[in-house]
Amino acid sequence: MYNTDKPTALVIMAAGIGSRFGGGIKQLAKVGQNDEIIMDYSIHDAIRAGFNKIIFIIRKDIETEFTEAIGNRIEKICAEHGVDTEYAYQDLQDIPGELPSGRTKPWGTGQAVLRARDKIDMPFAVINADDYYGKDAYISVHDWLVENYESKTDYCMAGFVLKNTLSDNGGVTRGICSVDENNFLTYVDETKNIVKTADGAESDGKKIDTDSYVSMNMWGLTPYFVNTLRENFKVFFERDVPSNPMKAEYLLPILIGELLEKKEVTVKLLPTHDKWFGVTYKEDKDAVIDAFKELVENGAYNKDLYSDIK
Repeated sequence: MYNTDKPTALVIMAAGIGSRFGGGIKQLAKVGQNDEIIMDYSIHDAIRAGFNKIIFIIRKDIETEFTEAIGNRIEKICAEHGVDTEYAYQDLQDIPGELPSGRTKPWGTGQAVLRARDKIDMPFAVINADDYYGKDAYISVHDWLVENYESKTDYCMAGFVLKNTLSDNGGVTRGICSVDENNFLTYVDETKNIVKTADGAESDGKKIDTDSYVSMNMWGLTPYFVNTLRENFKVFFERDVPSNPMKAEYLLPILIGELLEKKEVTVKLLPTHDKWFGVTYKEDKDAVIDAFKELVENGAYNKDLYSDIK
């Protein structure tokens, strides 16, 4: 199962604050029949796919709740299967300049991954903690990372079909992807407020093709990317923060889009037809619970989730 000659890591971004989720910490919402959270399924699928290390990026203020809900349990399960676990902590003050007075908003996914810079010494995948991506995406991304192990600037991304990623409870933001004839990403159009309609989907009145591939922030990246993140964080801080000191965010899809435009990297889109789901809105939780129950009933997962990992 594991490739010890070419180890890979899974970086789980669990530090964000769910502004649309309402009360509670959405990353820790219980959705499985044995009180599993979405991260349990992600970690299960990553271990099965062959990842050797799990890196959690969290906030210090949720550390106790996080370790009680999943951290302590997962560390034990991972240790039993030869998978390392490590923590990094998103820190508002880890910036290449002065903290704007009154700023409380985290700096975004780019800075979150950068906080794990001392722990990323191998090719790695990045995911959101509160998204379920399906089994196939982990296998595709893992295998691509192993096959392109020595690369510095060749990345990959799991591409989901838009209609498989929409919420019944409100608008969502999705990166709609354009690719060339070889399925390499040429452009990502970050599109906000995509809502389901009777005949598909639309964003602010404009019809959207529901068969489009979209980015769900599941990237396959190289250790060299960490240097790129660090250098471009300085650029972001000088360019974007002065005009929007309270809300400017350093986001992975935006940075990777800029690198693509400058032809400094390539990104292979790896199609997946699994259905994404997550808890964007508090109202999504019941549907997610039903979806996991159905996956167990259909045999996709054991009721005792980790019992099929040998």
